[in-house]
Amino acid sequence: MFGWTADESNSFAVLDAFADAGGNFIDTADTYSSWVPDHVGGESESIIGRWMAARGNRSSMVIATKVGMLPTLKGLAPATIRTAVEGSLRRLGVDRIDLYYAHRDDPDTPMADTLRAFDGLVKDGKVRHVAASNYTAPRLREALAISRRDGLVEYVALQPHYNLMHRQEYEGQLQEVCVAEQVACLPYFSLAMGFLTGKYRPGSAVQSPRSGGASKYLDERGIRALAALDDIAAAQRTAVSAVALAWLAAQPSVAAPIASARTVAQLSELLPMLGLTLSSEELKRLSSL
Repeated sequence: MFGWTADESNSFAVLDAFADAGGNFIDTADTYSSWVPDHVGGESESIIGRWMAARGNRSSMVIATKVGMLPTLKGLAPATIRTAVEGSLRRLGVDRIDLYYAHRDDPDTPMADTLRAFDGLVKDGKVRHVAASNYTAPRLREALAISRRDGLVEYVALQPHYNLMHRQEYEGQLQEVCVAEQVACLPYFSLAMGFLTGKYRPGSAVQSPRSGGASKYLDERGIRALAALDDIAAAQRTAVSAVALAWLAAQPSVAAPIASARTVAQLSELLPMLGLTLSSEELKRLSSL
């Protein structure tokens, strides 16, 4: 949201509220928000960097960003990675990135070359850990095998598209690899582009840049999901979005769901998931959808 639907002032307010609540893990990418007219990418990183500088809290924050999808720096060739990391470090105003993702797989670059480039960044102290996003199970397994064979840094996390409404990409082989290899899963689109906040209902009109993507879930299955979420949220006396995130957090290998907030009010509906434990019956009801 930062630099896209939330300007710098609103972004700072969300980040302040997040930090005040105990939050310390922030996920961004060099390509955010390159899709906005007159933007070139890196706007989100720059806002986060200026916020950390203004608050003097870099040492208490865990910062994740990504390489490979910026329109001017696509792919995972070693030269691309080396150029991209310098840009991210500069915009974030840090000397080291805590978690650096391959934003998506690059079949045109030998995987060993990509991993050697990441290994070099870790050895140089520019990156602490590396991770993969949007990888298939075979490619993630291959990456881990190459790292072990060649003594290179290994991917410690995976960021897949995964939520209560979109389960087919992660559940199955990809989840099995993460569990077996102890790779942390940090799903994106955890709230199905806003659908799992409960604001999309039959007959409703939501003004949002993501409304087209979220509205596609408003079918028979989606309506059943909302009914289940409504019931559980009422019983737990919490927000629908918190229930959806708590279900995701309870899934095998999931370390933390990634969710976006444009305003402090939206953030306030996400934070209750931290203290929310769903019963086995509630988890089963949601999973059975």
